[in-house]
Amino acid sequence: MKRFKFIGQFNWKYVIGEILLIFFGINLAIWFNNWNASKQAGQSKLVALAKIEEEIGNNARELEIALENAVSISGALSRLQLAKLEDSQILSTPDGLRLFQQEYPGFFSVTDSTLRENGQYLYGGRLSIVLELPSLTQIAWETTKTINILSEFSYECLYQLESMYDLQGRVLEEMDLAARALQARDLWGLQRSLQFLHQLELALQEDYRGMLETIAACS
Repeated sequence: MKRFKFIGQFNWKYVIGEILLIFFGINLAIWFNNWNASKQAGQSKLVALAKIEEEIGNNARELEIALENAVSISGALSRLQLAKLEDSQILSTPDGLRLFQQEYPGFFSVTDSTLRENGQYLYGGRLSIVLELPSLTQIAWETTKTINILSEFSYECLYQLESMYDLQGRVLEEMDLAARALQARDLWGLQRSLQFLHQLELALQEDYRGMLETIAACS
């Protein structure tokens, strides 16, 4: 049986140097990967915040138009209720009707009139109610939740965004109820829905404003 015998000195410094080199190389690679992933997440976060900010701005403009429309319809219905609207007929004086038509143009078109007591007329006509339904989206927010960067957001920012979009959903639901009431020609049901909707819309408008003011802090 042959035997192999190593004769010489073992270079421990070289071996330790190689081990340290490998160790530092592995840690450097891990650090670089983590840094690169963090950089990519940070960039994705900035893009997501820009898209969310744009979405909120668009929604705020849509909401403002819908809010003015809802206030106008609710005010007109309140005036018509005082004028004893029934079956598309209004009991009013000529001056009262003229003022109403000036304030709410196109809302009530007179087709006939019958003189009643105390200088009042029973005006028959046609109601024309156009309910503006805002196009409130949450595409940017839903997309952000699918790309695994929510951990980059602060708790306060996430809470504010979640609350805002939740309220937005409630506004859309109430808008749908108002549209159904209008479709069923339930005018007083429509008015009740619009009055509640008005409160929700004002709260959402405030949330939009607050989010646009603080969204930069999310980055």
